[in-house]
Amino acid sequence: MSTPNSKHDESIASWKANAAYWDNGIQEGNKYWTRLQRPALERMIPLQPQTEPRVLELATGNGLVARWLVDRGASVLATDISTEMLELAKRREMPQHQGKISYRELDVTSPEALAALADEHVTGDGFDVILMNMAMMDVSTIEPLAAALPKLLKKDGIFVATLLHPVFFTCSPRRNIQIVDGGPDGYPEIIRTKVIEKYLDVPPYYGVALYGQPAQQVYFHRPMHELFSTFFKTGLVMDAIEEPAFTSADATPERLESTSNFTQLPSILAFRMRRMVA
Repeated sequence: MSTPNSKHDESIASWKANAAYWDNGIQEGNKYWTRLQRPALERMIPLQPQTEPRVLELATGNGLVARWLVDRGASVLATDISTEMLELAKRREMPQHQGKISYRELDVTSPEALAALADEHVTGDGFDVILMNMAMMDVSTIEPLAAALPKLLKKDGIFVATLLHPVFFTCSPRRNIQIVDGGPDGYPEIIRTKVIEKYLDVPPYYGVALYGQPAQQVYFHRPMHELFSTFFKTGLVMDAIEEPAFTSADATPERLESTSNFTQLPSILAFRMRRMVA
């Protein structure tokens, strides 16, 4: 039987193996980025370019979000546990990004690594923004990160995260598609639902983000009360939450099972938290 630590190691190994394939598939953004993630982040991260806010990005991947943040006036410390990903991120930099993004290998499950980051990079009052885009479900434990955030954030700083929706994705729901003849317009009506059989206790499991990737990755499911309470316990408060879903404009007619066709069920969860200021 695999131990939690072995699942952590497997998760790291999969992202190292998948780095080049992921970079080629995502490049400068896919539908999830343009239609769900970026709009939510634009609403949750009110950057003021004239002040050049300091941003810590966790799990940067190929640096897509770091470059977007720089384009909005920020300076970014982009971190990832995969050195392969960090190298790919560096290669994608354009001239306007150079000097605005620094890179660091970081394991967000390591209290020691997070403490070292605080000691080396937080001067005075910390980061304006800490961001983790679409990676929390890939992390074996979030307790060390939650404990470190109050030390890394400035007093009015924010932590923003997006992840696959715990209710409609990471609990392994079954997608059901019914085709009913004689719909309102005379054509067959397609009815899409998801069946959720388990939610509170779902062990880590294997899956893929991009079909054809070299290695399966490990998903770590957390019900929402567990997810949020981990951060609440360390003194953070939540002041924004969204459940973005695809719309009919995003439909993929040639793939009936595509998640972009499930327009009534959110695909991701986005939330923002702040330090409690005494």
